[in-house]
Amino acid sequence: MNFKTIKTYFKFFQGERLGIFLLFTVIISLQLAYFFTDFSSFSNDSPEKEKWLSLQSQVDSMKQEKRNYIPKIYPFNPNFISDYKGYKLGMSVSEIDRLLAFRKQNKYVNSPKEFQAVTKVSDSLLNAISPYFKFPDWVKNKKQSKEYKKYSYTAFAKKEKVVVIDINKATQEDLIKIYGIGEAISLRILKFKESLGGFVSMEQMKDIWGLSPEVIENLNSHFKVSTLPELRKVDINNASIKELSQFPYFNYQLAKQIVTFRSMNGDFKNVDDLTKIKGLPIDKANIIALYLAF
Repeated sequence: MNFKTIKTYFKFFQGERLGIFLLFTVIISLQLAYFFTDFSSFSNDSPEKEKWLSLQSQVDSMKQEKRNYIPKIYPFNPNFISDYKGYKLGMSVSEIDRLLAFRKQNKYVNSPKEFQAVTKVSDSLLNAISPYFKFPDWVKNKKQSKEYKKYSYTAFAKKEKVVVIDINKATQEDLIKIYGIGEAISLRILKFKESLGGFVSMEQMKDIWGLSPEVIENLNSHFKVSTLPELRKVDINNASIKELSQFPYFNYQLAKQIVTFRSMNGDFKNVDDLTKIKGLPIDKANIIALYLAF
């Protein structure tokens, strides 16, 4: 290939030369623009996106705090541990069930040792949660009080005469005199009496939350039901669900069952008809019947 042949490849018409010149001009302009322009100042992010990105560090710190968070345990009475509470403390299902079965017998644990004997929890778990156990004051003072009641010489032992009074006439001051009863429990007893219209049996002390067997025994030695009070009896055959559910021994579900049974089988004639209701405490049926008008 000689020079003349090569030269033929570079022969252009005037329009072609103008096009090539414009193409080179555009290329050089783009190169200069790319070299002298700072593209880092441009951003395609929207203002909303930039706002969220600025908060990312705060979100990360909050996530880290959540990972490091250790829930604080407050003092509690181990006799009233619920399923959820036991799960959070690390107890197994069987350990929780043992405690609940023990409490259904109206019994209480009064020390970490008794708690472990009932639930069978491990020593490590007991050591972790027992510092948070909070028992009633009467449990702490029980041993001390028993020591004070003992006398070295019976000749000097003073026998105090116990005056038994009607529980329905007892005041808060009378109740607080009983060992193991404070202001809160005495008010609870009076409130329960008021909701019933009066007590018909000392057995009803077992229906008051927070009374231990020892306290109930002390109440039985100082109080009794001398005469039945004038009760505001509940008309079992005409009362509405709302009226029945307000009676302390009935909840809403039981009241609904009573009304349903009544509408399908007719009026209740006696306490035996009432015991046919599912969920009614049979052991309390005779006491409940005294508050009802058949």
